[in-house]
Amino acid sequence: MTLADFHDAARDVLPAPAYDYLQGGAADERTVRWNAEAYERLALLPRVLTGTAGVDTRCTLYGTELPAPVLLAPTASHGLFHPDAEAATVRGAAAAGTLTTVSTFSTLTLEEIGAAATGPWWFQLYVQRDRALTKDLVLRARAAGATACVVTVDTPVTGLRERDLRNGFALPSHGTPANLTGHAANPPRHTADPSHRTIHDPRIDPAVAWSDLEWLRSVSGLPVLAKGIVRPDDARRAAESGIGVWMSNHGGRNLDTAIAPLVTLPAVAEAVAGRVPVLVDGGIRRGTDVVKALALGADAVAIGRPYVWSLAAAGAEGVAAALAALHRETELALTLLGAPDLAALTPDLVRPSW
Repeated sequence: MTLADFHDAARDVLPAPAYDYLQGGAADERTVRWNAEAYERLALLPRVLTGTAGVDTRCTLYGTELPAPVLLAPTASHGLFHPDAEAATVRGAAAAGTLTTVSTFSTLTLEEIGAAATGPWWFQLYVQRDRALTKDLVLRARAAGATACVVTVDTPVTGLRERDLRNGFALPSHGTPANLTGHAANPPRHTADPSHRTIHDPRIDPAVAWSDLEWLRSVSGLPVLAKGIVRPDDARRAAESGIGVWMSNHGGRNLDTAIAPLVTLPAVAEAVAGRVPVLVDGGIRRGTDVVKALALGADAVAIGRPYVWSLAAAGAEGVAAALAALHRETELALTLLGAPDLAALTPDLVRPSW
C-alpha cells in the first residue's frame, strides 16, 4: 500500500468531523496545497554508471540510529483515530525502527505512552503560561523515556480552522488530552469558538522567546529542537544556541499562505552549516519527496497526516506498514538516482520541473 491508499482507507472509516479535523488547514488551505506542490515542482536528475549495487538509508539523530531518515511528527489526540491511540502509534513506529514525536495533547498520558513504547520517542512541548507545569511536563516525558524535547514555536495562537468551525467540532472524551488534566483552574477549550474563530487552549503561552528554549534545555538535560522555523535568520539563531532546527508550517494549519518549508530549506541549511540537525515536514508523500528534501539540505524528514491515516486504517500494523512502504520507496529512489547513501544526495540532483 502507498500513503495515498492509507488516506483512502482512513477517509472510509473516520467520521466526517474527525476526518476534517485531521485533513483541514487554515482558512483557504493554500499552504496545505503548497506544501505538496513544492515537491511536485522539483524534478530529479539521476546519475548513471555509478557502480552502485546497493544503498544505505540509515541516519543518526541525537545518537539514535534510524533505518531511514523518516520519523513521525507530533499530532494530537490519537484516540480520535484509533482505540489504542498513541500506544498503537509508538508500537508501529518501533516495528518500523523509527521514532515518534509525542504531542503535549496526546490522548494517553506520557507514562502510558512510555510503557507502551519499545523504541525511541521524543516529546513535543507547547510551552505553558505556568512554567512550573511546563517543567513538570518535560521532566515527566524524560522520566517516561523521551530522549529529546521538540518545542513548537509557530503557534502563539491557533489558526483559522474553518472546517472545524463549520462542523462545530469538539474533542470527544476519547480524544481529550490527558497530560494537562487537573493542572489548571481554567480548563482548556476544545470546542470551536466562533468568537475566537479557532480551537485553542488558553494555557499555551503566546510569548515564548529564545531564552525559554535555553531554559528548557538546562532543566531537562535533553536535546531541544525548535519546530516551526522557516527563515534562515531564525535557523542561524537556533544553531548558534545549539538548538535543533525543525522546519515546519504546522502542516498549513496555522498561517494560511505561509511558505512551504522546502522552498527555504536550501537557505536554512546554509545558515545552519551542519551545526545542528535540520528536519523538515509538510507535504511528504513519497520516497522521492524524502530524497528531494535531503538533497536540499535536510538531515531527515517527518510525516504527520499520512501516519495518522495508517493509524486510523489499521492501528499499529498500519503505522508500521506505511513507514515500511516509505522506506522501500526511499531505497528505490536512491538506487535509481545512483546515490549509494544519504551523503550522496546533493543539490545537483534536483531542478525545478517547470
